[in-house]
Amino acid sequence: MPSQWKIIYYETAEGECPVQGFINGRKEREQAKILSWLSLLEEQGPQLPRPYADLLDDGIHELRIHLSATQIRILYFFCYQKFIVLTHAFPKHTQRVPRPEIRRAQRCRSDFFARYDDNSIREAYDEDA
Repeated sequence: MPSQWKIIYYETAEGECPVQGFINGRKEREQAKILSWLSLLEEQGPQLPRPYADLLDDGIHELRIHLSATQIRILYFFCYQKFIVLTHAFPKHTQRVPRPEIRRAQRCRSDFFARYDDNSIREAYDEDA
């Protein structure tokens, strides 16, 4: 079944990609698990239920991944009815997602929308454009 959603890895204006850096820093087996969860997110988009994903605040969502004894969170947002932008990832050590992590995702989203509009994002990331 073809995916209606396309995942975009957020990059800073300097070209840094926080999620890719996080994934690359994991063991090969953990990388495979993370990528399989990302495929599930891409297939189901906002229909992906708890415990796999959840809405945190202000349109920021979390992908909830359990690796060995570590809880991993990848924060993301939806844009232009087709794209999922992954902002960053981190190991979660507290009951709730720390507020600074949510604010970081919000800053990434603001930066992303300052640099891309609907047309430019489709040109840059949509192979059907």
